Amino acid sequence: MAEDCLFCKIIAGEIPSTEVYSDDEFYAFRDINPGAPTHVLVIPRQHVARITDAEDPELIGKLVLCANKIAKQEGLTEKGFRYVINCDEWGGQTVFHIHLHILGGRPLAWPPG
Repeated sequence: MAEDCLFCKIIAGEIPSTEVYSDDEFYAFRDINPGAPTHVLVIPRQHVARITDAEDPELIGKLVLCANKIAKQEGLTEKGFRYVINCDEWGGQTVFHIHLHILGGRPLAWPPG
């Protein structure tokens, strides 16, 4: 756990969140500023700042499989949804702890902003 990481504090229960999913490796919660009717963040319990810092292919594979489970649980698989992983400032990353956004519940335009 990184002491100054917002998401590490959420995982530790120091900051409240609306839990969607939790297991030994991942925690998922609703985004407080949703970009779609369904907007869930999936984060590994292990602190890794950026997707480009990830060295464990198993962690990244499990992150996607976990997100698949949540998308199904949230009823998004019938009509579709989007996964987003932002990286660094120009990529829109504001919290430096790997996180995967699940967005759905409405038609999503392309290209994104």
